[in-house]
Amino acid sequence: MCATCGCGEDGAVITLAGLHHDEHDDHGHDHDGHRHADHPHEHEHEHPHEHTHTTTVTLEQKVLAKNDLIADENRRWLAERDILALNMTSSPGAGKTTLLERTIRDLAGQRPIVVIEGDQETLLDANRIRDAGARAVQINTGAGCHLDAEMVRRALETLDPEPGSLLFIENVGNLVCPAMFDLGEHSKVVVISVTEGADKPLKYPHMFAAAGLVVVNKTDLLPYVDFDLGACTAWARSINADVTILPLSASTGDGVSDWYDWFGCLAGQPRSC
Repeated sequence: MCATCGCGEDGAVITLAGLHHDEHDDHGHDHDGHRHADHPHEHEHEHPHEHTHTTTVTLEQKVLAKNDLIADENRRWLAERDILALNMTSSPGAGKTTLLERTIRDLAGQRPIVVIEGDQETLLDANRIRDAGARAVQINTGAGCHLDAEMVRRALETLDPEPGSLLFIENVGNLVCPAMFDLGEHSKVVVISVTEGADKPLKYPHMFAAAGLVVVNKTDLLPYVDFDLGACTAWARSINADVTILPLSASTGDGVSDWYDWFGCLAGQPRSC
């Protein structure tokens, strides 16, 4: 699992879009189990395989427990400032950034919107968000396959969102590891597209179990692809009975009003809850 696979070993780089100042995350926490000094292996044992398994599980638990503590701090910090935070997850290319661009443009002037962008490399998505009209911080995770709570904490320090903001955290494109790591968000949002296949919930059950919302994007392509929306919905709800399913097209705008209503309810600004 991600706590032991070695991802993120090169450290994260946090950059405010539009500036040239980089902040290197030294990973002072035990992310991904790189701080082996905490477990010096000074004792002897007769069953190396059993010990290795036990150590792996214990280390993973410690990594996730420490992440959860920082996530709780992030959640309190956000709540004190009346900031709604949504953790946006998907496979690469599902359309998260396009959906955020439309959201920023459509809701301009209604509520401050800020974005934390997560990618392994480049500032491309953060620059797209900035061009759409929102302030953004880019976290480049290097070899890492997900964001963690400490990265988000440091990004919040750099971004310094004003009270009452709407914060989107666009996670690294990956439907596995982000399911494990709480960032302090109010809800996880899974974005899938009709070009990916309807069986995503069955293939990635942990992410769908953790989600409050599933956005089915690119519905304008439904006439051209073999995608069973009913089956996808049924499979998602077989894993998470309470999850909301919203079909929409970020490109054409069809269905996006339901998306705005959904997080408007979470933010206490309901239009049709």
